[in-house]
Amino acid sequence: MVAIVPVILCGGVGSRLWPASRDTHPKPFIKPDNKHSLLQLSLLRAAALPDITRIMTVTNRELFHKIQNEYKEALEEQNKNLELSFILEPFGRNTAPAIAMAALDIIDNYDETAILLVLTADHLIKDQQAFAKAVDDAGKLAESGKIVTFGIKPTSPATGYGYIKHQGNSVLRFAEKPDLKTAKEFLASGDYLWNSGMFCARADVLISEMAEHCPNVIEKTKNCLASANKKNSQHISSTTIDSKTFELVPKISFDYALMEKTTNAAVVPCSIGWSDIGCWRALGDLIPGDQNNNRIQGNVLVKNSKNCTIKSEDRFIGAVGVENLVVVDSENALLIANKNNTQEVKEIYEHLKEQDSELHKHHATVIRPWGNYKTLAKGQGYLVKQIVVNPGAQLSLQLHNHRNEHWVVVSGKAKVINHDKELILEVDQSAYIKVKHKHRVENIGTEPLIIIETQTGSYLGEDDIVRFEDKYGRTTN
Repeated sequence: MVAIVPVILCGGVGSRLWPASRDTHPKPFIKPDNKHSLLQLSLLRAAALPDITRIMTVTNRELFHKIQNEYKEALEEQNKNLELSFILEPFGRNTAPAIAMAALDIIDNYDETAILLVLTADHLIKDQQAFAKAVDDAGKLAESGKIVTFGIKPTSPATGYGYIKHQGNSVLRFAEKPDLKTAKEFLASGDYLWNSGMFCARADVLISEMAEHCPNVIEKTKNCLASANKKNSQHISSTTIDSKTFELVPKISFDYALMEKTTNAAVVPCSIGWSDIGCWRALGDLIPGDQNNNRIQGNVLVKNSKNCTIKSEDRFIGAVGVENLVVVDSENALLIANKNNTQEVKEIYEHLKEQDSELHKHHATVIRPWGNYKTLAKGQGYLVKQIVVNPGAQLSLQLHNHRNEHWVVVSGKAKVINHDKELILEVDQSAYIKVKHKHRVENIGTEPLIIIETQTGSYLGEDDIVRFEDKYGRTTN
């Protein structure tokens, strides 16, 4: 068989899993087993397939460094070395453009007959052996020129999935998410599979078929790749797509753009322990239940309660005499929902987004390429943060137009550029950064650098920043 290149699509927020899932920490970064994130599990699943030497990821450019850290941690744990490539989008345009860009990039830089194995970053697959067998079957069909989708043998009349009517490997039709009556009919017939959203096809076949059925997607994504910013370093390459050209790309799913139009589709029916973990009820079901079917994570005590999913990141939760609840506590948000209404959690997320609340964007601890920060206190004209800078990392050279900053080192060793001075600061030493003065901090020690930052001024928003130099390639305002 020709080479297989797994392509991991890491997009979407997973708004039904708020508050664990946020814009800057979306569903793929949730750890269902408290050990590996869904993204890491997707990477390791692909890496465990035979003869895999490279993996491509298509994602939002704001998640690039976060994903790199996740991949590094997972691959080092497994002692694996892979060539990693990234296509970095400025915003989402659904799956058809993402898959088109992946195929075009692989044709240009690798092999036009290479087989793309398109995987999702936020689904769970429990049976690796069955998954590998399904990929092998799909690869053989793809090598013969078919565009293959993976159909999951249904175990219930689920209404949250699209369906595929099939006969063997032949696709007879695609069906939208059904109502319960129709889903029961699908299940009883034995002719339908759940549509997993995973695909397998040769790169050249993909482009040829998309050029026929959705030529605008191919034309516009070619323009995006032609104007992209491309970088290569040891074992990692990235292609950053320009916002202006990407804005012209149609927003459309791969199913609508191609799979429902092509006469070249095939399906591999499989039972691989698949779940898309679309809501808290589904995620909670992954946690072993006690004698009363309570599924508990974290510092939680339940009494006279049953059929509850309760998760605490830090604070103690006590639950007495409750039933059928989902309770999820994070540092800055608490969710309480009836298990029968977990699909409606998305409405909470959408409300927060409409209000432009930080609660839909960030957890209390905000991850950055250089480390993280957490807001400790906030009031009229002041903001206090804890800033943690990883060893060897540095913030951008920057200035602020509306605020002063006072830094106090509480752990570690810092090199600070403050206007026209360079300072070395250790524990209990400080620096005062005046408004409009260029500044930067770097961790020159071997342990995390922890700084308490006090901001004062008329405006304290995160967008009050002008970058002059940034080792992480972030855009200058």
